[in-house]
Amino acid sequence: MTTSTDPILPTRLEDLVALFDVRPTDAPTSDAERAEALRAPKFGTKFTDHMARVSWTSADGWKDRRIEKYGPLQLDPATAVLHYAQEIFEGLKAYKHADGSIWTFRPDQNAARFARSAHRLALPALSVDDFIGSLAALVRTDIDWVPDGEDSSLYLRPFMYASEVFLGVRPAAEVEYLVIASPVGPYFSGGVQPVSIYVSEEYHRAGPPGGTGDAKFGGNYAASLLPQLQAQKQGFDQVCFLDAATSSYLEELGGMNVFLVMDDGTLHTPELGSILEGITRASVLQLAHDRGYEVVERRIPLADVVSGLETGKVKEFFACGTAAVVTPVGRLAGTTFDHEVNGGKAGELTMAIRQELTDIQYGRAEDRHGWMRRLA
Repeated sequence: MTTSTDPILPTRLEDLVALFDVRPTDAPTSDAERAEALRAPKFGTKFTDHMARVSWTSADGWKDRRIEKYGPLQLDPATAVLHYAQEIFEGLKAYKHADGSIWTFRPDQNAARFARSAHRLALPALSVDDFIGSLAALVRTDIDWVPDGEDSSLYLRPFMYASEVFLGVRPAAEVEYLVIASPVGPYFSGGVQPVSIYVSEEYHRAGPPGGTGDAKFGGNYAASLLPQLQAQKQGFDQVCFLDAATSSYLEELGGMNVFLVMDDGTLHTPELGSILEGITRASVLQLAHDRGYEVVERRIPLADVVSGLETGKVKEFFACGTAAVVTPVGRLAGTTFDHEVNGGKAGELTMAIRQELTDIQYGRAEDRHGWMRRLA
């Protein structure tokens, strides 16, 4: 049911793909090995035969667009990224539709966020054309790797890092941009079911506004790993972080934005500033608005959430992101509280929005907002 309203017209996309020199691997995965990898793909464990790559120097700008063999990167011990963490990344998916065509979801928004992240980390901006062209060129080269099982897709990971060899605190003069791809199934091994969340009141994923919280930057994720490990040891699936300034307001999980469904029918989500501006988050806001719900972006005190769970004012709680799409939360706990959400079951609105969003992504429902972009 999906139709393309891509501002990058099909003929223009062909031109963008043609900019990438395809250098086929000399060791392609056999049909049998690939079929086994696609049978029950696990998130981020198997990768396709190729990767997209574009190089940048301060003297020449972006150059040498190519699709090449997937393989290890050779890094000098003094490569800047290893010492100063000057890197960013994105995440999006390629979906196989019933007619065999391959589509992705709102890549222009990923490209825009990638540019914002690059600006914050003093990296060069990659054009929207190069971003989308690299995705299409890689998907077309490795099209046989796109799975067609339930909740399956080809996860695309664009990233950029400082590749110049030097020690010194300044922006790198040499940078590499790459895209790798991995066939994936559901993000959580148990499929779509309520997860348990522990609220970290000791650690934070990023600093206040002006920090790197709104950039898709590896350091924010590294900062989330210790509290995530501690929560898992206590039997929880994920961690919810609070603001760094006061440790009082909800922010996000280690890799997902959060939403509350209130008893008055409104949806609430933390306001932007020190959290990641999620593409799935923005899409959920739009779909909720389409359904007639009032959506509120605001600072949400943890104390109000806890009391709302106690009184029933908070009816549903869910998380959302590219990898997990929309995931219901069935339990929220911290050092002084432990509450079930909606009796530990997935909420009705949570699952309705998830179904609508995935139906759009897989081409089962009308793409009335023009979010889908055909890659192949």
